[in-house]
Amino acid sequence: MTTRTATATWNGTLLEGSGAITSFESGAIGTLPVSWPRRSEGHGGSTSPEELLAAAHASCFAMALSGGLARNNTPAAHLDVSATVTFEKVEAGWRVTKSALRLKGVVPGLDVAKFREIAEAAKSGCPISSALAGNVAISLEFVD
Repeated sequence: MTTRTATATWNGTLLEGSGAITSFESGAIGTLPVSWPRRSEGHGGSTSPEELLAAAHASCFAMALSGGLARNNTPAAHLDVSATVTFEKVEAGWRVTKSALRLKGVVPGLDVAKFREIAEAAKSGCPISSALAGNVAISLEFVD
């Protein structure tokens, strides 16, 4: 079992206040400012929970795909993965509704059909996808 911890602070009201993600257990990332306007309008140099979720999903999927390719004895020479998380107001309020993965990969000796099959399995099998399943629409686009 592994656990990870991050800490956040908030001051003031939702609309006029601000906060920060103040610590990450690993120390790999420093303090990151957050605010509602920067979350729901434009980033303005601040991050958001959704951007952090996108980073988590992209990196998790890349690792899951790398593992699947290795199990197939066709390791990737290179994978480029991005995730775009959609945060929008719906009838029930603000929700993360989508995570769109985009993938470009170089995998010597692997045909396109098998690459897509392994990538689809990784999309379903990565732990972040599993956490989102049933709540967030997850898509995968292959880029040439």
